[in-house]
Amino acid sequence: MTATPIAVVTGASSGIGAATARTLAAEGFRVVLTARRTDRIEALAAELNEAGHQATAYALDVTDRAAVDEFATAFRSLAVLVNNAGGALGADPVATGDPADWRQMYETNVIGTLNVTQALLPALTASGDGTIVILSSTAALSSYEGGGGYVAAKHGEHVLAETLRLEIVGTPVRVIEVAPGMVRTEEFATTRFRGDTEKAAKVYAGVDAPLTAEDVADTIGWAVTRPSHVNIDLLVVRPRAQASNTKVHRTL
Repeated sequence: MTATPIAVVTGASSGIGAATARTLAAEGFRVVLTARRTDRIEALAAELNEAGHQATAYALDVTDRAAVDEFATAFRSLAVLVNNAGGALGADPVATGDPADWRQMYETNVIGTLNVTQALLPALTASGDGTIVILSSTAALSSYEGGGGYVAAKHGEHVLAETLRLEIVGTPVRVIEVAPGMVRTEEFATTRFRGDTEKAAKVYAGVDAPLTAEDVADTIGWAVTRPSHVNIDLLVVRPRAQASNTKVHRTL
């Protein structure tokens, strides 16, 4: 009997991470949900299990290398790793940006992705058919005013994915980067603006149908389920109303 393939999703407590967990569970993976908010991932695991899927919650801070290494000991073989944990803080110009915000964004987006990828790479390789997904952003590919710290962190993630793909070519592990543009989730912009819901709402004001977390999760699910020899190196996904990071059609 073939064992159910396992997929680990980081940052699975809300937004794209939670939606991706639901998508991969529906695709037949046993999903392992990680995030710092234990109550959120436990509730999601319960929801998925009640629906007849297989899900496990594991509280994890991806910036804590010792905790990540301990987590990795549970896996001898792993089919999929989705590096989703990350986020943005602030929208200040470079001249006045808070170095603490920049440091936190780098630690979560880049070092967190590095920690989990390094720790789980042996299990992904041992599977004989592993997939690493790195969820970056269109910010990984071009800059915009007020986004310096986030753009720098996401560029770091993009380079991590690109370099890793070069270094492990010939092994049974593929590296997929998914770079979403404007996505409206319940927390991303609100967190960025430290709970200021008015500022968060302005990000999407007048935009006809920004992407949803489910749109991005569907994209990840599609990329992960391509035949083993097919690697989606980089997939950029934006809403139709967004032509670039700085060109968005608004009906105002």
